[in-house]
Amino acid sequence: MDNKIILSSLAMDLKRAAIGYNRGSYIMADRFFEEALKRKKEYKNDNSKSYILQILGKIEELKNQSSNELAENALMYSTLIQNFVLYDEQRVCG
Repeated sequence: MDNKIILSSLAMDLKRAAIGYNRGSYIMADRFFEEALKRKKEYKNDNSKSYILQILGKIEELKNQSSNELAENALMYSTLIQNFVLYDEQRVCG
């Protein structure tokens, strides 16, 4: 699978997990967080920018946070990953 698709899916899974934790839907949020971790493992390092690799490394650390912190950080990482995918796509196509 293409890395852009993997990262886009990862961003959406993190966003859904963040929304679930924020709303108190912990079963749903846990499921999407587990899916995000699976997507992270699918990612193939293609000499990406170092900051995206740092973000991917920090996703594992979210497991040790409270649900409020996890929700906030998952949403932040989701946005950063999504912006990376969009910026990278524009740079290649533009």
